[in-house]
Amino acid sequence: MVTAFEQRVYDILLSVPAGRVTTYKELGKAIGKDGNIYRAIGQALHKNPFAPRVPCHRVVCADGSLGGFAQGSSAKISLLASEGVVVAHGKVIDFEEKVWRF
Repeated sequence: MVTAFEQRVYDILLSVPAGRVTTYKELGKAIGKDGNIYRAIGQALHKNPFAPRVPCHRVVCADGSLGGFAQGSSAKISLLASEGVVVAHGKVIDFEEKVWRF
């Protein structure tokens, strides 16, 4: 069972297309929450029971670094690479071109 907040995060995340990434901050803005909600979003993504259909691997930090992933960073890098997102030295290459803003 997921909370209403978690479901809202998952629903919005479904709009991020393959080959793109978004950030915890962008997700927070999209769900209409101001302030430091990034940790709550991270917890919702960590619990994501719908992965990979709900693509939590597409969420990265605002500076393009990977952030967390329940299956580990290698798995996140592999999933992103399968969608054409290149990661080098822990950051998304061409981040500003790849970031999805709602």
